[in-house]
Amino acid sequence: MTGCHPGQWPRARLALAVVFAVHGAVTGDFATRIPWIRDHLGLDNGELGLALAFPALGSFAAMPLAGRITHRLGSRTALRTLTVLWCVSLALPAPAPGLPALCGALAVYGATSGMADVAMNALGVETENRLGRSIMSGLHGMWSAGALAGAAAGALAAHADLDARVHLASAAAVLALLGAAACHWAPALRTSPGERPPPRFAPPPRSALAIGAVGFCAVFAEGAGLDWSAVYLRDVIGSGAGLAAACTTAFSCTMAAARFAGDAAVRRFGAVRTVRAGGALATAGGLLVVTAPGPAPAVAGFALTGLGIAVVVPLAFAAAGRSGPAPSQAIAGVATVTYTSGLVAPSALGQLADATSLTVSFGLVTALTVGLTAAAGVLGVPVRHPAGEAPALPVPEE
Repeated sequence: MTGCHPGQWPRARLALAVVFAVHGAVTGDFATRIPWIRDHLGLDNGELGLALAFPALGSFAAMPLAGRITHRLGSRTALRTLTVLWCVSLALPAPAPGLPALCGALAVYGATSGMADVAMNALGVETENRLGRSIMSGLHGMWSAGALAGAAAGALAAHADLDARVHLASAAAVLALLGAAACHWAPALRTSPGERPPPRFAPPPRSALAIGAVGFCAVFAEGAGLDWSAVYLRDVIGSGAGLAAACTTAFSCTMAAARFAGDAAVRRFGAVRTVRAGGALATAGGLLVVTAPGPAPAVAGFALTGLGIAVVVPLAFAAAGRSGPAPSQAIAGVATVTYTSGLVAPSALGQLADATSLTVSFGLVTALTVGLTAAAGVLGVPVRHPAGEAPALPVPEE
């Protein structure tokens, strides 16, 4: 690919940081208004569960298309188009008149999310390669920060009893404008003359599967912490509702903070050693959770788990983007595997808890974090520098 002056890459990093935050804010805003949508349409839990499967289905179907779109439009135009479409899709679910329309709206929501996710991660990896330093963990930290900000805004709107159709449409407009503006500074890469376009719909390469398996373990643990930590504290430890909810918030904040610090760790120790250390921390946290005699050690265990798994997914995307000649295709493959984990984890843990106990369920989570330490070596893919260009000079740690 060609078409970006070397001096633009630091600005490109800032632009992508904003795009990642916007992507996260859309997710956070939507999550807070799911109860309003359920009550507005009079859905039971089974119907709501069916509808909430459609974002994942839409993502799975659309993510492999992102490479073709980027090839046709160029990186900057593709990122701007997909980011704006993702933001606009936020306004679609709330006005849905019934369950079928809601499922369709959520499929579009998931499809645009998945394609924008692949495009921004592919550009993140390219920017990291050009700068010659780790930036992916910080970019995903911006996503986490955006999700927290979106959730806070959504919580305020819900507390004020604001109609979700008004709230989400307004948020969609503001975030679309912000995302489009940030994309002005995104890398403007175009395919070289004679470069063959990627297939219209390409399966993930084999190289992405092992990397995706590492991401699967991390996202499974993340889903467990986000969806079940409050239930665990309430039902197993006997904590009050306030402390249980605060545990989930602490888990999210710990992950965000660790992602912002993750790039410095990668620059100092490398991706493989960073993930191995993170896996050890997450395993220690899981053991603390399943053996905790009271709330304090359980909360500390969840915090350690969040700290340990935080950098795994950003580093998995970075490794995927460097694992072969088609970064978008590899990233789409890793995203498909990891997002499958996020879809499966809440239900699998619930089924296992029904058959045994929540303690046994979190024993499974702990076992998966051991896999992070064991399989971290697959993330040790060297940085690929563009053909004909010298590697970027090392940049002092911030």
